[in-house]
Amino acid sequence: MAVSRTDPGWPLPQGLQDLPRWLIAPVPLFLLQPILTRIATHVAQSHPGLFERLEAHTHTRFLIDPVDLPFVLLLRPDANRPHLKAYRRHERVRHDACIAGTFFDLLDMIEGNADGDALFFTRDLRVTGNTQAVVTLRNALDDLEGNLVETILGGLGPLQGPASLALSAMRTIRGSRRHEY
Repeated sequence: MAVSRTDPGWPLPQGLQDLPRWLIAPVPLFLLQPILTRIATHVAQSHPGLFERLEAHTHTRFLIDPVDLPFVLLLRPDANRPHLKAYRRHERVRHDACIAGTFFDLLDMIEGNADGDALFFTRDLRVTGNTQAVVTLRNALDDLEGNLVETILGGLGPLQGPASLALSAMRTIRGSRRHEY
């Protein structure tokens, strides 16, 4: 029987499980905002079909909640004015739908390396609000040509190299954790 990621008997110390939070917590959100805006714009320009697939949901406010990070993201996938903004976890953010899971579960989902339905049924992913909009978003991501994470990293400009290295290091740590149970 596999050990749950939330099981207190997880093989690595809690500190390593919290690595993404530690790396990002001290960063002021106003410094993240231009980066998030650049990412949203870059994704909209690189994958216009993604936004076309969302049809009536392009003005839906999706709250993306990486539960192991100190902030949440509000996404409004309007191709003409894409919006991606970070808020501190304690702020009340008006939204239509919420998708919550760990950073890596959400990342694996948008990369196509994890099945959103399986994550949902194992309760590793929580969806609230407008579920039709969430299903439409998931289907649009599933049909996407190319790797969305690579597109996101490409939108970071000069920060692409360091961000790729940091993500690779975190995946290596996570990978070693996954293989120990």
